Amino acid sequence: MIDQRFGKIEVLSQAPTGNARATPLLFVHGAYTAAWCWAENFLPWFAEQGWQAHAISLSGHGGSAGRQHLDSLSIADYVRDVAEVVSRLPARPVLIGHSMGGFVVQKFLEREDLPAAVLMASVPPQGLLGSAVGMGFAKPGLMRDFGSIVSGGSVALETLREVLFAQPVSDERLKHFMRCMQPESHRAVWDMSMFDLPSISRMHRPPMLILGAEHDQLISASTVEMTGRAYGIKAEIFPAMGHGMMLDADWRKVAQRIVGWLEQLPGLA
Repeated sequence: MIDQRFGKIEVLSQAPTGNARATPLLFVHGAYTAAWCWAENFLPWFAEQGWQAHAISLSGHGGSAGRQHLDSLSIADYVRDVAEVVSRLPARPVLIGHSMGGFVVQKFLEREDLPAAVLMASVPPQGLLGSAVGMGFAKPGLMRDFGSIVSGGSVALETLREVLFAQPVSDERLKHFMRCMQPESHRAVWDMSMFDLPSISRMHRPPMLILGAEHDQLISASTVEMTGRAYGIKAEIFPAMGHGMMLDADWRKVAQRIVGWLEQLPGLA
């Protein structure tokens, strides 16, 4: 694993041991995390399949600059981060975004085209408000506890388990994830709620794979299906999985589906 700098942006990269496929992959993390969430499982696994696998830490996240003014960072800033890394890769990448990262991918497509895009448990083009209201009614305590992370607070292990996972995960793993997590920009959260929603009519429309999880407490399966309908694509829902699709016990099933889909696309096989 290589931890490199693209200007002020941290990028974790894993190269294949043999010949690499021509098209690289760039993974975009969700809120409260950074590139580390992809390095746990996805980066080494995709590299084993022959892909150049890169994961960005958006400004204010992980090892990237900007933590001191995190709350001033917008979704537009995150899109510029992705554009900067894309411009420095040897070829146009496939973007794979999770949660907030999926929202950033949709906004990126307003300005540039891609060979393909994958949305995993993504914030929908309609924004976060529907999901937030739904969680507020269904599980108000969970919404309150997890929302404290935005302000730099902490959550109980059981709250983190319920929010991110649907399959067994040890307390040690949860403690590890808790240590890696961080606050999120209030401005970015508001952008995703109402102030900077994607304009589907302005977006480039590359091949797109839309994935969700049956027991996702943050971006429900029905919300993911709504995203699919917005783009005229049938969403695929993984049974017995939670929001942290790259970290849950069945993460290989998600990774295998992405590779299987990519290998069916002209020019990416």
